[in-house]
Amino acid sequence: MSSQRDLLYSEEEEALRSVVRGLLADHCDTAAVLARAETAEPHDRELWKALTDGMGLAGLLVPESLGGQGATHREVAVVLEELGRAVAPVPYLTSAVIATETLLACDSDEARELLGALASGRTVGVLTVPLSAAPGGALPDVRAEAGTLHGRVTGVADAVAADVFLVPAGEGLYAVDVTQDGVIVAPQTSLDLTRPLATVTFDRARARAVSSEAGPAVRRGLRAGAGLLASEQLGVADWCLSETVRYTKERNQFNRPVGSFQALKHRLAQLWLEVVNMRAAARNAADTLAASSADADIAVSLAQAYASPATVHIAEEALQLHGGIGMTWEHPVHLCLKRAKADSIALGTVGRHREELAGLVNLQAP
Repeated sequence: MSSQRDLLYSEEEEALRSVVRGLLADHCDTAAVLARAETAEPHDRELWKALTDGMGLAGLLVPESLGGQGATHREVAVVLEELGRAVAPVPYLTSAVIATETLLACDSDEARELLGALASGRTVGVLTVPLSAAPGGALPDVRAEAGTLHGRVTGVADAVAADVFLVPAGEGLYAVDVTQDGVIVAPQTSLDLTRPLATVTFDRARARAVSSEAGPAVRRGLRAGAGLLASEQLGVADWCLSETVRYTKERNQFNRPVGSFQALKHRLAQLWLEVVNMRAAARNAADTLAASSADADIAVSLAQAYASPATVHIAEEALQLHGGIGMTWEHPVHLCLKRAKADSIALGTVGRHREELAGLVNLQAP
């Protein structure tokens, strides 16, 4: 990889972080997220409107000529870090990253029209594949016949918030409005209630052709999603570490802050090292995607191979180090643990990414 690349945050990226964090502090406090997770409306549409209408964040990856901001994956990574810290219940990863990147790989008027709609944030697009789908994996079994779609896809993230589905069917990619006859969205029981799953069924649903080659477009969307998911995981892990350090400084036992005990210091130091390493891997993935580097596949698989287990470990430690309060439903650490667990099997498992990475760097097992 090139030694000239700078993985540090630029002044513009830090300014973007500050604005997004401030908006989330005003619109996405932990009490509101906890309360919403128990309702039939898991997505925060007011927050989504503030992020998209107010700041234009849904169109960061979309060229200015199509109504977007013409930014890069580095800026999107910063946004996802902050959304991860807040465990924000918005369809940003699914619509502004995965669906958008999928459409950017399609050269058609329909794709360009959809990109403009997604960039505005007034339309939420969802690629209709299971959340567990890995880049380059098998596509769902949906059939296209005479302009209609037939099939069923389970485990689709944020489907209940979608306005339009991007559906790989056969060799092609199609767009289906969620209000179309023959489209049924049935919520599933999800571990992470802030990113709900659903089963999407198409029963002779009318569809618009977007591309005649779904494979490369879907792979591009899922690859970008997996690479930038590491930034969301970084945000989750960073919040867990910061909150745990703060708590152990305030919680006293035997007339001393529990954070002063050597055993806890060692555990916190290990978590800090994991967050630092995760930041390097996530920044590298975002930077290689932004540069359309030949190393992007390696960087994405490396980021997911490290970030997924590290985020789960950090969230588990955060819950334990909070003691009794960490075990309660009222404390938000359980939201982070559930997001970490769900993310660890999203867009390819750790084993899948390790296997992919081994093949890319020619380190196959004997």
